[in-house]
Amino acid sequence: MLEDQFSCVGCGVAIQTENEEMLGYAPQSALEKEEVICQRCFRLKNYNEIQDVSLTDDDFLKILHGIGETKGLIVKIVDIFDFNGSWLQGIHRFVKGNPILLVGNKSDILPKSVKKQKLINWMKREAKELGLKPIDVCLVSSAKGHGIREVAELIDQYREGQDVYVVGCTNVGKSTFINRMIKEVTGVNDVITTSHYPGTTLDLIEIPLDNGAALYDTPGIINHHQMAHFVDKRDLKLLSPKKEIKPMIFQLNEKQTLYFGGLARLDYVSGGKEALVCYIPTELKIHRTKLENADDLYEKHAGELLSPPRQEDVDTFPKLIPHEYTIKEAKTDIVFSGLGWVTVNNPGKKIVAYAPKGVNVTLRKSLI
Repeated sequence: MLEDQFSCVGCGVAIQTENEEMLGYAPQSALEKEEVICQRCFRLKNYNEIQDVSLTDDDFLKILHGIGETKGLIVKIVDIFDFNGSWLQGIHRFVKGNPILLVGNKSDILPKSVKKQKLINWMKREAKELGLKPIDVCLVSSAKGHGIREVAELIDQYREGQDVYVVGCTNVGKSTFINRMIKEVTGVNDVITTSHYPGTTLDLIEIPLDNGAALYDTPGIINHHQMAHFVDKRDLKLLSPKKEIKPMIFQLNEKQTLYFGGLARLDYVSGGKEALVCYIPTELKIHRTKLENADDLYEKHAGELLSPPRQEDVDTFPKLIPHEYTIKEAKTDIVFSGLGWVTVNNPGKKIVAYAPKGVNVTLRKSLI
């Protein structure tokens, strides 16, 4: 319910007590205090921690348009493990001439064998194909704190005294990134204020920088095609690996199928014997079966042997939709948005990849 008589003294948002995920949440007990403060501002004020909030696509476009009207540096955060899934489409069109610094987060998740420079070059190439020419590209691990100081220095260099806007979709680790930046840039005890951004009904969090400029945290936009939106909250940790991904290699004969839990499936149809390399979170079990038995296996064992989804969610879980590919180039990744990818090393292979209706499946030049 919306507590009409209350708005947050920190950011001005209307207070509500129902949904922790939404803007303006405060526990019922907070309403008894003299000054009512939303949980997001409370965590910011007391622990210097930013919590991500999600917003609708329209709200996000309003913010982007607002940024386009001002001068500043855009810091775009993507999840390097889910590069395509965490990409924000068309951002360069809205922010007009403002420079964009592209930051790949969660670099600690990728196998250590991946060379940093190779990864940066790969990100530049992918960004270009997606229509973006960033002013620079860098890698961080917000969770471990790797690369934060270097990014802070780059931000300072590229902003030229102007404001900085951090954008990204939900689950990319944007809040952790900003929390690390706060420690790096301001020292933990500086006062952080929240501010109302002109022209929107939303609240950006403002972290003062020198000379009157500020670093603004924008709420995370939901990318609806990511796998995370289709699983039970309790299983989200399966899709957000915390430690280095270990590639799993499967030697497949023609007409064999791999299931990734019950969330996705890959049929290896033809092309002779082939080794497929799976970069999927370790906690998610991979099952191999014959193609002729695959439908039957799913029907009988979705929700138990093949899980997630959980048993109680099987009936409402979206149907797995096939995407057919003939691999044209050596070293091609088949990417399941928000789940991981499978590398096919040799061309000429026929593959059918299945994902829940609404989840993107794409091909790209191999990342590793």
